[in-house]
Amino acid sequence: MNLNELYQEVILDHGRKPRNFRLLPMATHTAEGHNPLCGDQIHLMLSVRNGTIEEATFDGCGCAISTASASLMTEAIKGQKVEDAEVLFRQFQEAIVANGDTEPLGVLECLIGVKEYPTRVKCATLAWHALRAALESEEKSATISTETGEVIPHA
Repeated sequence: MNLNELYQEVILDHGRKPRNFRLLPMATHTAEGHNPLCGDQIHLMLSVRNGTIEEATFDGCGCAISTASASLMTEAIKGQKVEDAEVLFRQFQEAIVANGDTEPLGVLECLIGVKEYPTRVKCATLAWHALRAALESEEKSATISTETGEVIPHA
């Protein structure tokens, strides 16, 4: 099995059996994201205490890439300091749009291949934009516009 086949298997596995796909009643930060091009919708929930993301979950509906990305992202950020999750967000964003060398991302590397399919990039980045919205919103609840990338705090 070559590396691309392995990456496809990881995406399929997380798409079919997403990790952390559940509600988080005690969430301290939430965000919703919608990708009108694909119909993906995500509700991201975080429990942040003392600057650490203790729990990260999501629910919603989406394509295999969107679901796999949310699943992999929640696995990657659990236990991370908020600052480290923000760095990971920037590294992931850079990797998915860059054509050159980028920082290694471990298992998240399996998602980088979507950059060859521009219409699928928004699927792979939806959960990540929701993460940024959840962490940046002073109201701790926000929606992300996939059209503009704008964070829209809830009133």
